[in-house]
Amino acid sequence: MVATPTLVERSVTNADTVALDRENVFHSWSAQKSLKPLAIAGGSGSMVWDHEGNTYLDFSSQLVNTNIGHQHPRVVAAIAQQATTLATVAPAHATHVRGRAAELILKHAPSSMSKVFFTNGGADANENAIRMARLHTGRDKVISRYRSYHGNTGAAIVATGDWRRIPNEYARGHVHAFGPYLYRSEFWAQSPEQEAERALQHLRRVVELEGPGTIAAILLETIPGTAGILLPPPGYLAGVRALCDEFGIVLILDEVMAGFARAGEWFALDAFDVRPDLITFAKGVNSGYVPVGGVVISGEIAATFDDRVFPGGLTYSGHPLAAASIVASIEAFEDEDIVGNAARIGRDHLEPALLRLAAEHPVIGEVRGMGVFWALELVEDRETKAPVSASLMAQLKTELVSRGLLAFTADNRIHVVPPATVTPGEVAQAIDIYDAALTAVGR
Repeated sequence: MVATPTLVERSVTNADTVALDRENVFHSWSAQKSLKPLAIAGGSGSMVWDHEGNTYLDFSSQLVNTNIGHQHPRVVAAIAQQATTLATVAPAHATHVRGRAAELILKHAPSSMSKVFFTNGGADANENAIRMARLHTGRDKVISRYRSYHGNTGAAIVATGDWRRIPNEYARGHVHAFGPYLYRSEFWAQSPEQEAERALQHLRRVVELEGPGTIAAILLETIPGTAGILLPPPGYLAGVRALCDEFGIVLILDEVMAGFARAGEWFALDAFDVRPDLITFAKGVNSGYVPVGGVVISGEIAATFDDRVFPGGLTYSGHPLAAASIVASIEAFEDEDIVGNAARIGRDHLEPALLRLAAEHPVIGEVRGMGVFWALELVEDRETKAPVSASLMAQLKTELVSRGLLAFTADNRIHVVPPATVTPGEVAQAIDIYDAALTAVGR
């Protein structure tokens, strides 16, 4: 059931909120002068609304993180209850709620994983995973992909492959390689099998030419998210695992976006034949209700620090409000079969509906995804695969918002990423909006 804006929310106007924001807030990843942010006052489930009662279907999940939906009552109640008991505590102390949060995360991780190191978010989760890999191996270099995003801290942003890396390259020891992306293959592949084989051979050559004995880790998003929701072809991740085993390299899988029901699995890696040494997470573990992230650590790497100090830490590591939100979220996931719902929605509703859209709109060059993690790649021509323009994407986003849908767009793509709690009816409503907006820009 969708709530309605409260009297307090209605006492402030959208214009008030935007004016206050523009006067005082410096926004990320933006030129500041021309920004026109949308005012959001509240939310419930898959819906958000502004101060004047306009409602929007949130098929962006904000930054692809509200996996449990907005304002889930169990998670909100758990945060409130924890705040009345112990609102903060230093990470050196033991607290039951932090231990329980780690226990529940490990319950759904591969059996080889033994400990959880909590961070403030996904970027510093990747930062600390890199640190662990370097200390465990005694090596320095980290290989990651060009089509990737790993966060906006020192090593994480340089591990990132997209344009955001370039003005921020001040961390050492980072090397990039191409990963599989059959629709725009770097390897002239004609099938998923060819793409996997050739991408693995490319990665092997990078390892060999960089010097296997210098490489601490290969860091990959299990499913690259911001880069395009690029599902790994069969055999690719297993091949990366074998390569890491051959040369003693730590395999880090970044599940910050893909984990906790987003891909219709507890961890996206569960859908593929791979077991990493380190898993990074954030976003979906508690839907971003309180900032949190972390590293799930294998028994072998954890043992490295049994008698050796781990030189890393954060004041808010395992913050009790964040831990309480994780416990409530995972218990709700279990009790309400939220992971199963995400898988069914993807298989039975999103995939067939998005394929129908592609059949009706030639601008859609490819549909790809799983669970509640889908991308529509938009092209000017299906033969040349030339991406649509930035101006068309801006127009499309405006059309979607005007029809009551918040969309996640990146480059020439719409990412269809609703909460994992989304209903078939909400999917049908969203598909109608995508259809109408694509028709409008197609004129």
